Amino acid sequence: MDGQDLFDRLKQVGALKQGHFLLASGRHSDRYLEKFDLLRRPGDTEAVCRGFADRFRHERIDVAVGPTTGGVLLAFEVGRQLGIAAAYAERRGDGEPGREFRRGTTFEPGQRVVVVDDILTTGGSVRETLAALRLHPVDVVAVAVLVDRSGGRVARELEAPLVALATMDVDTWDPADCPLCFAEVPLAKPGTTAVPS
Repeated sequence: MDGQDLFDRLKQVGALKQGHFLLASGRHSDRYLEKFDLLRRPGDTEAVCRGFADRFRHERIDVAVGPTTGGVLLAFEVGRQLGIAAAYAERRGDGEPGREFRRGTTFEPGQRVVVVDDILTTGGSVRETLAALRLHPVDVVAVAVLVDRSGGRVARELEAPLVALATMDVDTWDPADCPLCFAEVPLAKPGTTAVPS
């Protein structure tokens, strides 16, 4: 699956949206990618994860690791397709920053890991997952995402190569400079991440 195939599928399932959106960063945009419109559809999720499986089939990967929530679904499916284990980097409890592996998850020394996530914007969940993996004796082969919408900025900051099935340039604006606000286009607040005040 190449980037155009992925975008065609995201449009087909209604995940790629046009409008006026308040992003988790507090900025505004005219496009939004709602990953759960894809992830609610197991057949479509299986098809897009084939892009990851095909890319890593000959890399001797032992574990597909995903951060909650979208990354968990993707890591599970990539693991299923490659016939390997999946592991999940969950947020720490009690409001502590970072992620950890719980529920009896262990890694063998030298296991080769691919981190799988959905949409890369700031890289926060991927960085937290990589930090949690540093506490284990594994070799992180790559970070793989459905869509890199960071403009390549985050890839330079990661300690593993980035593999994106597609890239997406998204214009964003400070609310005070937003042309959609000036045009009085209604603002929608998608997603679940708290918006900075």
